Amino acid sequence: MTTLIVAVLSIVALVDFRLLGGSRLVPIIRGAAFQGALFALVGVLLRARDFEIGYAVLALATAAIKGFALPALLLRALRQVEIRREVEPLVGYNLSLLIGAAALATAAVLGTRVAAGGATSAPLLVTVSVYTMETGLFLIVARRKAVTQALGYLVFENGIYGFGLAVAGEAPLLVEMGVLLDLLVAVFVMGIIIFHIQRDFSHIDVDRLARSGELEEPAPGAGAP
Repeated sequence: MTTLIVAVLSIVALVDFRLLGGSRLVPIIRGAAFQGALFALVGVLLRARDFEIGYAVLALATAAIKGFALPALLLRALRQVEIRREVEPLVGYNLSLLIGAAALATAAVLGTRVAAGGATSAPLLVTVSVYTMETGLFLIVARRKAVTQALGYLVFENGIYGFGLAVAGEAPLLVEMGVLLDLLVAVFVMGIIIFHIQRDFSHIDVDRLARSGELEEPAPGAGAP
């Protein structure tokens, strides 16, 4: 693995820490977009010696969708709901960083074992990809705002893409494009849902939405004579 790839993957890991410790939504959305573009660059660098036009097209499509299209949808939803910060996350930001450090250590152990098993010759790529998936899942379960949870799906898919580069090697072009299309549709629908939640409830705090649903649920036997 070249020094340039190592440098790019190091930046990806730093972006993951930024996502875990950031409360301002616009910077972390842009960070996830930058991360997606970096993974696309890693895909090009891994195949620099046996370069093919198909891989170049896939890398450009990945960078365009993950680096521009999907973040633009989330930023547009953010402007519509007029939310700027994740004020009260379920897990505090300092604790999130500590959990992130532990998750990185776990990912490093997994990357070493996968490489020892001969499944890949790029243990660092496996480590960073698994850590990115863990970051995405953590954002989904530990944040209250719907837009942050939608961002978690985007980050999680970034990790899946990197893991596929490390393990699958020559994944079929149609499969990769299918994953990108699924992600595009998912985030697009999530943006629409966020807008309608904000319009109907004046907030996008999923914890408050759950509590309001419990309050509106009729008590057992309430309608009985």
